[in-house]
Amino acid sequence: MGIGEEADPIPNPLHREPPRIHRLDEAVVNRIAAGEVIQRPVSAVKELVENSIDAGSSSITILVKDGGLKLIQVSDDGHGIRYEDLPILCERHTTSKLSKFEDLLSMKSMGFRGEALASMTYVGHVTVTTITEGQLHGYRATYKDGMMDQEPKACAAVKGTQIMVENLFYNMAARRKTLQNSADDYPKIVDLICRFAIHHINVSFSCRKHGSARADVHSVAMSSRLNALRCVYGVSVAQNLIHLEVSDDDPSSSSFEVNGFISNSNYISKKTTMILFINDRLVECGSLKRAIEIVYAATLPKASKPFIYLSIKLPPEHVDVNVHPTKREVSLLNQEIVIEKIQSSIESKLRNSNESRTYQEQRVDSSPCVSVPESRDSPNHPSSSGSKLQKIPVNKMVRIDSQDPAGRLHAYLQVKQPTQQQGGSRLTSVRSSIRQRRNPRETADLSSIQELLGEIDSTCHSELLDIVGHCSYIGMADDVFALLQHNTHLYLVNVINLSKELMYQQVLRRFAHFSAIQLSDPVALQELIKLALKEEDPNPEDNENDDLKEKISEMNTELIKQKAEMLEEYFSIYVDPNGNLSRLPIVLDQYTPDMDRMPEFVLCLGNDVNWDDEKLCFQTIAAAIGSFYAFHPPLLPNPSSDGSKFYKGAPASAPDEENASSSADAEEGMKELLLEAESAWAQREWTIQHVLFPSMRLFLKPPISMATDGTFVKVASLEKLYKIFERC
Repeated sequence: MGIGEEADPIPNPLHREPPRIHRLDEAVVNRIAAGEVIQRPVSAVKELVENSIDAGSSSITILVKDGGLKLIQVSDDGHGIRYEDLPILCERHTTSKLSKFEDLLSMKSMGFRGEALASMTYVGHVTVTTITEGQLHGYRATYKDGMMDQEPKACAAVKGTQIMVENLFYNMAARRKTLQNSADDYPKIVDLICRFAIHHINVSFSCRKHGSARADVHSVAMSSRLNALRCVYGVSVAQNLIHLEVSDDDPSSSSFEVNGFISNSNYISKKTTMILFINDRLVECGSLKRAIEIVYAATLPKASKPFIYLSIKLPPEHVDVNVHPTKREVSLLNQEIVIEKIQSSIESKLRNSNESRTYQEQRVDSSPCVSVPESRDSPNHPSSSGSKLQKIPVNKMVRIDSQDPAGRLHAYLQVKQPTQQQGGSRLTSVRSSIRQRRNPRETADLSSIQELLGEIDSTCHSELLDIVGHCSYIGMADDVFALLQHNTHLYLVNVINLSKELMYQQVLRRFAHFSAIQLSDPVALQELIKLALKEEDPNPEDNENDDLKEKISEMNTELIKQKAEMLEEYFSIYVDPNGNLSRLPIVLDQYTPDMDRMPEFVLCLGNDVNWDDEKLCFQTIAAAIGSFYAFHPPLLPNPSSDGSKFYKGAPASAPDEENASSSADAEEGMKELLLEAESAWAQREWTIQHVLFPSMRLFLKPPISMATDGTFVKVASLEKLYKIFERC
């Protein structure tokens, strides 16, 4: 720069040009919004399950792969989606829940914005399969970025809707990587389904991982909220809950109703569990949670963390549901007053509970001197419930725990390694499943069914009920009898009689509310009846009675076809107009009956059912189903007992090649038969141990007749044996 020349002005960073405001591309807007609505896989599951509940579903199944990132599949049996609605199904702000803003003031459904499905299509690949009532087939459509890819394709479908979300967050690398490194997404989904299961007790829920044979949550519809809590969260939680009811109908201050359960002074947990539904919507309320925790900290010793389930009902106009993008929170009118009254009621309940604190007793078999907790605190030797230990006499010891369904007989026998199907994971599955099936949904309101259930209650043997409810399974004594221990007594029990009675009672309890077993191929009733008649014939090779058998099978088939509508409605037994049987009821979860006994069952329906009297009709059908589903021995002889002779073929010492080949084929066939028999008998014993007896403890009410008909036989008293040994 020369002398006298002016310097260029230095730009002042404080006076820069303001950036231009421009309109974002719609695709960017939608992806931003989608990331806010669908924050994690559990957010997508919650939205889909709520849609299924809004659709009036009675059964909802959730399948998850890789924590929900690879696959989320939610299937329901709701009303389905209209074909003409499929093109706009996943567009933003398309909904059937409201049409104008004022509808929010009376909103009763879970969803209303029409954002959830649209958001999923912007961060994943969505496939919808649906069928509505009256349609011959369903439709399948795929969606991406809020739009349907192509015209819906006709396909086979079951009642309701199935929505699959695949490759969630495939286009959001940072979030997907974060979630892939997280191991808690599937547990979050399981926890979510558990919460829905205890509130929506009229809906069955199932949730499992892709590729897993067992469900981590499997609940059936329940008759009461406490039963649902017991099934989902276990006995240890349910037995320590207090019922809470609060209401206020003062229109000037607050109008609400609260119904729920809170933990008492015996409940101990390191973490607060709070499940809150407001107008049937699963939400969170930090201020209410803090208020309740303050009460527990001030009222209970050691500041125990509580378990709380609350269902709050308010007038819809007092709740603003539109305050959170995922609808996780709501705003209440007069919220402080509502919280204060709930807090006061809980404090009162807890003070009463603290005055009458109780302790669980348990016996521990650890040495010749067994200890049990007393009902007073001990600072030196605290037990799990803060109790002191006390010695009991050796002859009073119970050496096995009735809460453990695994038998003890096998510990002293040389047995083969259990197969994977019989392994611990499946045991955990069944035990969890059994806990969640304590009470089937309410039976139909028919006086005949109520009378039959009343007869079960009135004829129940109280001592046998105590034995059944608190027994320990030891093992199978033979093909029919099992060994049980109750206190210091040993019993032989007839497994067939027990299972038959259990199935009969379950049929009446689940009357008109069965899930179904779908047969892979329909079976002709007439052929089944012919087969049953042939099995009953002492001379099956004699063809003289073929015409009579044909006539009997035709008559019984026609009779059952005439009653098909009633059988389907009340017992989930489906017979099509052509006389083919294609569906059977699920009487006991995790159990499928021996299909080899189906011919006998169908013949019983035709011959033994009294179709003229309503009560006798239901009773005899239930008895026929009970007999079919009972734990009969397999038809093949037991290879581990006297039946082993059946599988021992003649030595292969044939004089010529043809006979040698024939003998080798026969030996190979016998080996296959032996393997089949071993599998069938092992499966039966496993099912008796891990399905029948846990279910029996929960459901069976033994009739008085079982005390005298040989079903229960006391074979030993450990106290008496001990005294005999002492004398010796």
